[in-house]
Amino acid sequence: MPKAVYVLALGIFAMVTSEFVVAGLMPRIAEGLGATVPQVGYLITAFAVAMALGGPFLATAVLRLPHKSALMVLFAVFLGGNVLAALSTDYATMAVGRVVTGVASSAFFGVSLSVVAEITEPRTRGKAIGAAMNGLMLGTLLGLPLSAFVGGQFGWRAAFWAISGLTVLAALATIVGVPSVTGGEGEGGPSVREEMRAFRNPRLWLVFSTSTLTIGATFSAFSYFTPILTELTGFDEGSVPWLLVAYGAATVVGNTVVGRLADRHTIATQLVGLGLNMVFLAGFAVFAEATAPALIFMTGIGLVGVTMNPCMITRVHRTANARPLVNTVHSSFITLGIVIGSWLGGVGINAYGLRAPLVLGVIMAFLGLFTLLPDLRAAKDGTTTEGTATDGTSTEAAATEAAPERQPATA
Repeated sequence: MPKAVYVLALGIFAMVTSEFVVAGLMPRIAEGLGATVPQVGYLITAFAVAMALGGPFLATAVLRLPHKSALMVLFAVFLGGNVLAALSTDYATMAVGRVVTGVASSAFFGVSLSVVAEITEPRTRGKAIGAAMNGLMLGTLLGLPLSAFVGGQFGWRAAFWAISGLTVLAALATIVGVPSVTGGEGEGGPSVREEMRAFRNPRLWLVFSTSTLTIGATFSAFSYFTPILTELTGFDEGSVPWLLVAYGAATVVGNTVVGRLADRHTIATQLVGLGLNMVFLAGFAVFAEATAPALIFMTGIGLVGVTMNPCMITRVHRTANARPLVNTVHSSFITLGIVIGSWLGGVGINAYGLRAPLVLGVIMAFLGLFTLLPDLRAAKDGTTTEGTATDGTSTEAAATEAAPERQPATA
């Protein structure tokens, strides 16, 4: 595994920590900006919408840059958004800062995954993606509690300054530790029109829908773990952060396992993951008031929910390509799943109670299974292979990409 993969994971960790920082400091930020707690909650929505809608445009803007140069530009934009948030004295300025960081975060994910594809051999790409995406899982595990701790001890602005410092550290590590890969862009690289050709493939949109439903099923539940655990299961509020840490630890373990399976068992792993997530979500809904079963099912959701990322990304790469624009649009569809799951979960709570988000998750996971059927049917007919071919390349990618497979760069 190239060391650069872990450097990229550090950058992803910084981005995810920034995404979660508002959630842990809502009352303090509301007081500091003279806003209400619901208004501060909208800052989380603004970040997500900026990722979903703005990320592809920023990725297009840096399309012609070499990947490493693009990463530096995105670090700079992201840092500017965090500094603006730290200095903000009113709600409007904070909202602008959150939108800027959200857009930069989405594009950074796209370019980073392209770099991973450039510096690793095709047969180990899924494992490498899993290693890079551990930055996302560790952000879930550590980012929220650490930012909440810093903000609680030194004020909410200190949390944004700490993330800014982490961003600078990740950028310096990228300068030193990430090779100047030859792929992509620069003079003679693919134009925007050439990049857009990938989206003419209808199967790509089906693959995107799998990711949206997979993540939506998980976040319909995750977004409301706190009220479910306190009001239904009976935990006190002080114990909930530790339960969420346990959930985050489960995502790290699951992501590592899925990363090792993603190369050769892509569709099978997604099929099993969605099926198990249905079982865990349904079990949580039925046994939400029983302490031990509720914890088991919550941990199970952590093991098989967002941890499907390595398989989802690998499937996208094989259906289209591993370039930044496709990766960024995929990230937008993942974010769309978060928005839909959390929004519909809230609607369900208002209509049917706290079990509704868990039932919604079961429905979304079930629909996700249907989006896998074309690939399962094709594999049964022998028109595609499960995982990679014997030479480590994707037969599906070979049929859909006009450009030859690039050789992995060396550090």
